[in-house]
Amino acid sequence: MGLKKKKEIQVDTFVFDRQQLERLQTFVDAEGQNLASLLLHCGMLSDGIQQIHCIKQIVPLLQMMDTTSLCDPMVQSCIDILGAIFLSLDTKNPLKKVLASSLNGLPESLLAEATHCFVGCLREELKTTDLPQYRKVMENLVSCVENANIGRSSLNALFKEALQFLLKSLLEMEEENRKLIGNHIAQTRLMHDLLMGVKVSMMLIQKMQADIREDLWKRPDSPIWKSMCGLLNCFTCFLINEELLQTVQTTAGLALILFIKTMFVPVEKLPCLISDLLHGSLKCSNIPGWFVDSCGSLCTAGLSDSVLLFVCHGALAMLEWRDGSMGHNGEKLLLDISYVLLVLSRRLKESNMAASLSRILAIWTNSALGAVQSSSENLNFALNGNSDTIRKMLDYVYSHWEHPLDAVRHQTKLIFKNVLQIHRATTKGSLVKLDPFFLALTESLLNLEWHVKGKYSSLGCLVESVGCDNILAMDRTIPAQILDVMSDQSFAPYASDLLEVMFMNHKKHLTSVKEGKAWIDDWHETWVSPLLLILCDGNTEHATYIIDYYLPKLLKCSPESLNYMIEILQTSAESCLGSCNTRGALGALMACLRTARAHGHLQFTDIMHNGLVSVGCIKQGLVHQHDQVRIDALGLLCESHRSTETISLEEMQLIKFFIKYNLNSQSPAVRQQICSLLKKLFCRIHESSQTIYKMQQIKPKQDPVKQFKWNPLVTLQNYKDFMSSLCGMLFGALFPGSSHPTRFTALTLLGIITEIFPISEGQSQVLFQITQEVDPGRVQTLLHCFASTFEEVKILAFELLMKLHRALPYFQDPERMKPLFQVAMQLSTSTKPYDCVTASYLLNFLIHQEGLLQVCFKNHLLLDTFQPDKDTSSNLVEKNTLAVIKNLLENLEGEILRAEKSLLQAAASFPMYGRVHCITGTLHQLPLNNLTLIPEWKQMVAKLILMSYKLSSIVSPVVQSSSPEGLIPMDTDSDTSERLQLILQEIQPCDTNDYFTESKLLKEFGQLDCANERAENICADITGGEQQTCDVTAQMVLVCCWRSMKEISLLLGKLCQLLPLQAVPGCSDALITEEQVKNIGEYFKQHLLKSRHRGAFELAYAGFVKLTEVFSRCDNESLHKLPQQWLYSVLEEIKCSNPTSKLCATRRSAGIPFYIQALLASEPKKGKTRLLKMTMKELICLASSSNTPQSTIPQVHALNILRALFKDTRLGENIIPYVADGMRAAILGFTSSVWAVRNSSTLLFSTLITRIFGVKRGKDENSKKNRMTGREFFTRFPNLYPFLLNQLEVIASAMESESGKLKLHPSLFLLLLILGKLYPSPMDGTYSALSMAPFVPFILKCGLSAVYRSREMAGRALVPFIMTNQVPQTVKSLLADLPDCTHPCVRQNAVHGTLIQVFYLLQSYLESKHRANSDFQQGLSDIISSVEAKLWLANRQNPCLVTRATYVDVLVLLNNYIGKSRIKGAEFQRFWEKMATIVSNSELATGIPYSPAVPGLAQYLQSITKLLISMVSVTADPGFANHGLLETGNATDPCLSVAHLLHSDFHEVRLLVLEATLLWLKQMSGQPMIEGGGKNLLSLLSGLEEILLGIAVKEKHPECFCKVLEVLCGMDFRNVLLKTEDAIKMNPRDFLHWIMNIADTSDSVEIQSISLKLASKLIVHLVQNWQEEVKSEMKQWIQIVTYCCEDEQQTDLRLAAADVLVTVAPFFLTSQNLLLGLSDTLLLWKCVIQLLQSEEQMVRDAAAGVVRVALSQESIFRKKELDFRVVNASMALGLTFSILCELLQKWKQTSAGIPVLLEWLLGKEDLKVFGTRTLVENDCLFDKGQANFWAEKITHARQLGEQLLLLIPVSHVSPCDQEKLQQLTRSASDQARLVTQLLKEMPPVPEFSRSVEFTKLVIQKERISICLKVLTLLGAGNQACKKQERLAEGDY
Repeated sequence: MGLKKKKEIQVDTFVFDRQQLERLQTFVDAEGQNLASLLLHCGMLSDGIQQIHCIKQIVPLLQMMDTTSLCDPMVQSCIDILGAIFLSLDTKNPLKKVLASSLNGLPESLLAEATHCFVGCLREELKTTDLPQYRKVMENLVSCVENANIGRSSLNALFKEALQFLLKSLLEMEEENRKLIGNHIAQTRLMHDLLMGVKVSMMLIQKMQADIREDLWKRPDSPIWKSMCGLLNCFTCFLINEELLQTVQTTAGLALILFIKTMFVPVEKLPCLISDLLHGSLKCSNIPGWFVDSCGSLCTAGLSDSVLLFVCHGALAMLEWRDGSMGHNGEKLLLDISYVLLVLSRRLKESNMAASLSRILAIWTNSALGAVQSSSENLNFALNGNSDTIRKMLDYVYSHWEHPLDAVRHQTKLIFKNVLQIHRATTKGSLVKLDPFFLALTESLLNLEWHVKGKYSSLGCLVESVGCDNILAMDRTIPAQILDVMSDQSFAPYASDLLEVMFMNHKKHLTSVKEGKAWIDDWHETWVSPLLLILCDGNTEHATYIIDYYLPKLLKCSPESLNYMIEILQTSAESCLGSCNTRGALGALMACLRTARAHGHLQFTDIMHNGLVSVGCIKQGLVHQHDQVRIDALGLLCESHRSTETISLEEMQLIKFFIKYNLNSQSPAVRQQICSLLKKLFCRIHESSQTIYKMQQIKPKQDPVKQFKWNPLVTLQNYKDFMSSLCGMLFGALFPGSSHPTRFTALTLLGIITEIFPISEGQSQVLFQITQEVDPGRVQTLLHCFASTFEEVKILAFELLMKLHRALPYFQDPERMKPLFQVAMQLSTSTKPYDCVTASYLLNFLIHQEGLLQVCFKNHLLLDTFQPDKDTSSNLVEKNTLAVIKNLLENLEGEILRAEKSLLQAAASFPMYGRVHCITGTLHQLPLNNLTLIPEWKQMVAKLILMSYKLSSIVSPVVQSSSPEGLIPMDTDSDTSERLQLILQEIQPCDTNDYFTESKLLKEFGQLDCANERAENICADITGGEQQTCDVTAQMVLVCCWRSMKEISLLLGKLCQLLPLQAVPGCSDALITEEQVKNIGEYFKQHLLKSRHRGAFELAYAGFVKLTEVFSRCDNESLHKLPQQWLYSVLEEIKCSNPTSKLCATRRSAGIPFYIQALLASEPKKGKTRLLKMTMKELICLASSSNTPQSTIPQVHALNILRALFKDTRLGENIIPYVADGMRAAILGFTSSVWAVRNSSTLLFSTLITRIFGVKRGKDENSKKNRMTGREFFTRFPNLYPFLLNQLEVIASAMESESGKLKLHPSLFLLLLILGKLYPSPMDGTYSALSMAPFVPFILKCGLSAVYRSREMAGRALVPFIMTNQVPQTVKSLLADLPDCTHPCVRQNAVHGTLIQVFYLLQSYLESKHRANSDFQQGLSDIISSVEAKLWLANRQNPCLVTRATYVDVLVLLNNYIGKSRIKGAEFQRFWEKMATIVSNSELATGIPYSPAVPGLAQYLQSITKLLISMVSVTADPGFANHGLLETGNATDPCLSVAHLLHSDFHEVRLLVLEATLLWLKQMSGQPMIEGGGKNLLSLLSGLEEILLGIAVKEKHPECFCKVLEVLCGMDFRNVLLKTEDAIKMNPRDFLHWIMNIADTSDSVEIQSISLKLASKLIVHLVQNWQEEVKSEMKQWIQIVTYCCEDEQQTDLRLAAADVLVTVAPFFLTSQNLLLGLSDTLLLWKCVIQLLQSEEQMVRDAAAGVVRVALSQESIFRKKELDFRVVNASMALGLTFSILCELLQKWKQTSAGIPVLLEWLLGKEDLKVFGTRTLVENDCLFDKGQANFWAEKITHARQLGEQLLLLIPVSHVSPCDQEKLQQLTRSASDQARLVTQLLKEMPPVPEFSRSVEFTKLVIQKERISICLKVLTLLGAGNQACKKQERLAEGDY
């Protein structure tokens, strides 16, 4: 939104050397007007811009001179000097371009002389022998080529010398590159120079060769020819040198072909030469000698893949393909190149090579497209869409359109687009619509699943070729399908791009066939209507993605559609307001208006003046319950297409209204959007104010009449008032006890305001200064934010204070800093980990204050440091930083001495990590560029490093123990003493103190002893009532140790990263030496390789990464090579690992993977990644080791390290080429006999699955989002094809044994898991060499496994390998192989495996997109016939219940599809009758003769029950033709009735029937009775009430019981209560008691929730319809509801309570009659208020429904300000108090209600507990107790107090209630005195030292103050009361 600042152009000046200066001075005239004077003056200028202006005067001056003057020696000397200056300037210097232009503009008579001078200068340049100068000479050659006149003329004269120079420079640079092996930085720099040389050589040949006479260079003995041959030899060497950068090789390939093309004759044989070169069939006898001499290494048959690729690139780029000049040979070469490239695509897998290959393939398609325009019929035939070449090209597209590299995906799209154009070019004149190629391609693409990202771009290209109308003609639902896909953000950009192409093409088509605006209705129906439906009713994410990606493009294409959308949405906005889950029409309207305004289709004035939407409607949007509706409404106000659009008063008022209710948003995403949108608004205020200032300046010059239309001063004042008011609201939101979301949002917005309106002095046009809004109280408020437990709040407050502190006088007083400094030092040694973070921010802030040194000096903290008043040149921050670090270090050194004696005492009393954390934090503030106290800093750095080593030696024994989590002597029983002794012995050598002999109970001292004195041993038994003890737990010791290690690591990493390394030995300014850095590296190495505690080595890794980054950027060769040396060393150590090795082989190799990760991450990613390649080769070799004891530990290490490397995203695509080998190692590792190897293999396999298929985004294990086609998988990892096939064959052979014994191959699960991740694609053709067919027979055999899970996975794995059109035939074949009932020996495992495969194949087939065609219907009919043939497997003839269950599952699948699709036909009806017979003859109807323990019984009963339910559901469908089939058949057996099944002994059956019953009930209540289906359902459910009641009383299974209650809850209570007496011998009252007892006593949250809902509905029913009173029951019900609303209850229970309160609200809460009485009604309202302050948003949203229900009762509430309906919790809370106060008036109960509300206001805080501080620390260091991070007690109190103050004028207090008010007054006054006293007793700055107690007291003080104010206004108090109120409002 803000205007970008113009980038200042930096121009370097030129300076004359002494000789040039003397020459010019000899020609200077007295007047200083000649050319020499001008040039001399120009050279004296110090500004490059001024020199440019001066140079531009040269040509006009020369043009004014006559011919005689031009021949003057002065002019010749000046021209000579200008040429020298031109060559001396850097290429990027603008002066060079200006000089070139001036030289080109010289008069004709001077050109020859100028060229002569230029040639002389350039010849001298070309003679240089200084290697570093070669690059500059090359750049000058380029400049000469680009200089049209003089430069080219000079090069023509020096062409031979230029080529000789280039040859010499390339040879020398190549030799130097060999010498620099290992120095990556120098090598990279030199390779870029090589690249420059190759490019310049090409440029000379391309642009200059035509100007050189052929007889001068085409002779083999000519110098030019020899130089060209030498250069050609260089290019060949570069091309085959794999050590060079890929860009050098690529360019060498281009240069090679260019030079060959230039030198080779005859030209017509050139394509043949290149073809033979690519095929490796060059014969030396057939080629010129110069070619053999120069390119002899290319004449071999074994060229590498990269060389072939770059030669193809050179041929495509350097040869002319368009005009057909190369004839038939050229066409053959084009096809040969395509063949070579496609072969390479299967071999080149490295990311760089894959990207290059895709780009070169795209170039090939461009060349082919050009060639086909003027080609022969043969080439047209060879490039037709049905040709082999194009098919293979499409194969490449389908295999790579979802490649992980963006570059490959982009090029794939270009290839596909070009292929379509090539086909069109080869079929000129044919209709695209009828073209078989396009028809087949379109059908295949449409049949693809929408989760294939490549489908979108390909369809977009196809739309451009065949037209959107033809696509829509095939399927009109495509727009809706694509919009549905946009519910997933990863697909939304692709889908929106496709939609844009389609609707623009569709619009173009419609406008061409229809006149005027007739087209727009069809267009709206197709593209706009589905959009509006999703915006109103779609889920949040779906609608958001459509608004972000689709709506702007739609409006851009058709702006007139906006009115259409607004008109439709306006009509339903009032009735469809939405909810917390849906936007509704109101939300959709806000989104459309916001998008339209943001993209310039609408202005806010249009919205207001044209009545598009009312202010009230926008207000409702700003406080809507749905987050995104609020954001869209805010966006409507903040976003504008013009950054200078004026903000209206209405907008300002609405923004303030929004801020009031939306700061406390729990969602980080919502907070981020709020801040982002308001930042846009503030930028618009700033930009528009600048515009207004300008308008104000020109206002007097305008027409006086226009002055009255708009007053700029009024607008500016409005801006100032608005910003001031807004800052007041934001500072006010930082009150004590405000929630984290509120503080975060407020501080972020204040920071944005400070950034946009910077603090400036002396500027006149400054709209707003935030410093004017900051008083001492607000400064204190910002400082208090440092005490927040959320670090992001500390950061925001710190950044804001840093922007403000210099402009505020508050910070000039040292007395204000003293207590802050003292408390910071105390917190830095706190046992609470978050306290040291607070201390760090306090110290970092104080470091920037001038008075800090005085504070330190007065407290004798600086000791031997400089005096504060000493005059030093060092800056303030540096001195303060040094003083603070010195103080922290001195304290820390003393604590380390004490910790050496007792680590337990240190952990309990002074954990040292806090001090180190503060030191590291202060180093961040150090101004490194301007350090002056160098000696002091050197000494300090050395001390810090030594301190780190010393502290590490104390705590490392714990984190390096094999069991760090439990390492503390707390086990004293004999059983564990031996184990404990082993642990102690393990680390005893590292520990020399009394750590293991001390008691667990330690005395906590108020003050630490002096650092230099050794502390006394603490007695084991501490007695005395007053003596305080501290329980030291394992957690405290461990936290102390691993956090200390963490902070040490970060400190050492920071020292290496921030402090400058010693560049030159003996340099006095270096703060850290090379030796120190090496020692730090060794420290990290030892720590990472030995630590066992994950937290310790993970954070040491963070420090080590910083160190390796320093090494990677370091020019010091010894340091630069350290990572490589360490890597070699650790790999050797891993190879030699054995059981006695110190390397940790457990805990996933502990820190070893982190160590290697850090070393590899330091390697440059754009280089050859030699270290990564070497490491991966070694690790893959180790991971695939033979299963011998000697190789086990190295193998485990290798597998663990590989896992870490494959997870590391920083390695990017460089790791992908090793995925296949990693997968191979993981699978083979499963065959190991060692558990550790198998375990590590499992972890590696899991990582690789994620790396290949992506992170799983949902819970569905079989989601297609994390899968890929078999073609794509095996194309990307071709090495896995033979490996997986071979492994599968081995596994399948084990399944063929007839013995039926269990033979489980270890790798079976893994292979089936991988294969199951693949899926078939309609794009898979016969052209792929990696056919999927060989896998099928082996997968079928895996289905014979004796392991159930293996058979199931084999069934899933088979699906990807069977094409959809082959499914019917495969299913028929599988079913035909099943045995008949007469078969003598049925192998049930084999039967089950086959049926599982049939099931999954059918499931995939019925979900496919081919269902509409006739082939599908025929295939389904064939499948049903095959299923019928084996129906014996589903009845009693089959003794195996498992296979019967699976067969029945197949029947369920088919029945559901037939019923859903309403398929009719005789064969389907016959099949349905047979299924009915199976059900009627099943055990469900005849009884179960088996024991419950029989295997598969439960599974079978579930399956047969599902079949029955499925058939009943189908008959309930009015479209089903066989309604009476169940009645007329045998299926009407009473044993198959719902009532009978509900009495089944098997809970699985009961649960299924209850779920179906519940579904049927919802269907009956949700739609009117339809004849046939409705009657059927009604008959099924009739009379169930009595049965369900009986079951409910007896049901023992919790799930079934819960479902019974849910069904009863959904029934008509009139029918239920009529049956309670007969069914369960209970009257309605007893039934209610029974339900409430369940709600009160059940341990299950689900049962409690549903019983509470059931009891509540029953209460309401009884109150409305029963004659007897139920007061006692209502009391019990209220108690239960109150209990369920408590904060301690689980979320689901409180959610149920909220739903109950919404349900009963019209009857009990907002009824005009107090049915429950005032106290109980207010108790329920208190529950609502409690739920509205719940931490869970879903609970708050549910409770806000009470407000919606209340406000919908228009007969009760008529107030204008209560027009809101669907509001967020913040506003709902305020509305609740308002509604309650109004209800009290309606009920005429204000007198009795006000005391109750005042009690709520005052709260029940026990202030006596604050009198004595509880000093015993909690064992759980990180447990902050129960906390609600959303509720704000002060906000609650203020809202309640505000409503009470409004209620007072209309209230009359009775004498009885007056007494209550007086009691409240006395109580509030007592509390006020106590709070004041407690606050006075607090230590200095209690907000830091006693943050929790201080916050509670301040909150209570505010509540008391509000309460006393209300009481005073009520007249219940006297003068004493008023005095107490003043006391409470005073400063403490």
